[in-house]
This record gives sequence, structure tokens and C-alpha cells, in this order.
Amino acid sequence: YIINRENVCWLVDYYRNSWPFDMVVIDESSSFKSHKAKRFKSLASVGTHIDRIVELTGTPSPNGLEDLWAQVFLLDGGERLGRRYTQFRERYFDPGDRDRGRGVIYNYKAKPGTEESILQKISDICISMKAEDYLQLPDFIQHEIPVMLDAKAKKAYDQFERDLLLEVDEDVITAGTAGVLVGKLLQFCNGAVYSNEGHVVPVHDCKLEAFLELLEQLNGEHCLTFYGYQHDRDRILECLQKHRKDLRVRVYKGVEDEEAWNAGEVDVLLVHPASCAYGLNLQQGGRHVVWYGLNWSFELNDQGNCRLYRQGSPYEKVFIHYLIVQGCEDEDVMATIQDRADTHEAVMRALKARIRKVKEETA
Repeated sequence: YIINRENVCWLVDYYRNSWPFDMVVIDESSSFKSHKAKRFKSLASVGTHIDRIVELTGTPSPNGLEDLWAQVFLLDGGERLGRRYTQFRERYFDPGDRDRGRGVIYNYKAKPGTEESILQKISDICISMKAEDYLQLPDFIQHEIPVMLDAKAKKAYDQFERDLLLEVDEDVITAGTAGVLVGKLLQFCNGAVYSNEGHVVPVHDCKLEAFLELLEQLNGEHCLTFYGYQHDRDRILECLQKHRKDLRVRVYKGVEDEEAWNAGEVDVLLVHPASCAYGLNLQQGGRHVVWYGLNWSFELNDQGNCRLYRQGSPYEKVFIHYLIVQGCEDEDVMATIQDRADTHEAVMRALKARIRKVKEETA
């Protein structure tokens, strides 16, 4: 029997103590990494009725070692890393950034030797296999495309960054505020920003122009294009309708678009990484991935690239193109992707560095 992860809670509630499945296979088990998630709690509640669990994932700890506890708990009921998440955290991690006034801890940092200790404890039930060592995969070629803002756009970005960052004191940045700040800066890099009222405010076309140039260089080859925001998608569609009417362009919505892409009927398939980063087999339709809007999440980035870079690809090479605005937030995101860093830590670190830089420039 095959179900999606969204139906796990329903399935457990349906059977309860009459759970009939002696074996469960979890594909993309990192989607069960949160100990607070309902799907994790539901599956854990019937763990004593399951004789064997197999978990499969390419990114077991996308945001750090803390992600391992819930996944390992499903395998052994807490035998190796503890039966309580709080015990696991206290044993292996120290409090990181915090608001001492309110007593709020924003994150935790691994103690020295934590990684080696955790991996040793789970080594008897976990195995790591690199796809390239066991599967016939195409060559993976990463292409970073620098995008230069024109003088007017760069001046506007610097002013926007300065005004935005100076509104927040770096010592009291919360996760929510950090997300808003970097989101605004990344929107600007892509060429438009949402106003406080939710309206789209275009600010430049530099990245759109770089995207058009890249399409010219691809010389008719198909490309899977990831966008970050809805206004990215809308502006790309408008731009292609105006300048490249010869291209067959679709926005991914479901199975029909997947089939059309794999059949070679789509030149540019626009996709948000969160909507198709898992499970889709798109390798038949092309060998070029374009990241128009960069994403802080290493997991979404890695899984997105694997829609084409996977077994069964008819191509000898797969090209991953990143459009990176120089001297702006895009560069911080790219550095995080390359470091496979924890998303929250990287966002906070990059923000604080930019705030210090802006303050120094305005001093």
C-alpha cells in the first residue's frame, strides 16, 4: 500500500490499536524530522505494532544534527538517542542565540564531539550511500552567473538595504524578523518587492535580462526554472511573452505539466521549489536547471536539482545555473548553499554581518 505523508495521521487514527502493517517504508524521511509534527507523533504512537521500519532520505539533517532525533526515534523507539527530545538536546547541545530579557532561546549549538558521538550511536542501524557510487548518473556541472545591477538599481538596493537593516538592532533580531528582512532583500535582487499593502513594486529588470541572455545561450534547449516569489513567476511570464514568444512556457501545476515536460513539449517549465522538490521524475525533459530566485534551504536546493540530476537521465551532463546578483543578498544565500549550513544560523549570521557593514558605512 502506498500513501502520501499527509495521510499518515488519518491512517493511524483509522486503525489505532488494530494497526495491520508489520513493515513501514518512509520515503523522504526528513519530512518526519520535527518532533512536534503531528505526522511524527502519529507514526510514533503505533511504533510498537511495527516490526520493521525503513527510512530513505538524501538529506537526513538539512538544518543540523537536531533533525536526526525524530527520525531515529521512529527506528528504535529512543534506544540510541533517548526517549525524550529535551533529554537529547540537553545532552548534545548548548543554548545559542537568545533574548535574555524575555528568556527566549532562538537556537542551539552542538557541543564539541557531538557529531561523532551521534553518528557512532546510530551506526548499527543507519547506512550512508552516495548515489554517484552506486548509480549511473550524468555529470553535474554548476554554473554561477553573476548579475550586475545597473547604477540606478544598485543605488536603490543600497538605500533599501540601509533603511531596512537600520530599523532593526542586531541584538534583538528574532527569527520572524530575520525572515522578513532577508525576504525583502531577496525580492529586491529578483527585481520586485511586495509593499506593506501587498502590492508588487518593480524595481529593476537586471535579473530578467540575465535570464533572457541565458536562454539565448541555451540555444533552444529546455530548462527547468525555479522562482522564489509569485511576482517572479508573473514577471518572467510577462517578459517571455514580450521577448520570446517562440518558447513554449508552462507553470508547473500537476501531472499534466510533468508529462508535457518529459515529452519534450515544454521549453521553459516554471516551478516553485517547494511544490516539486520531492518525488517528481523530470529528467527526461531536459538537462538545464535555472535558479532565478535563490533559496536559503539546502534541502530544497539539493532536492530541486535532483529532479534532473537522477538515475534514468538520457543526458551525459546536467547543468545547474544560478543567477546571482553581485554584492547583494544573493551572494549570502549562495555561500550558505555551498556550505550546506543550517538555514537559521546562516540567515542570522549573514544578517548581522550586513547590519554591521551598513552601520559602519553610515557612521
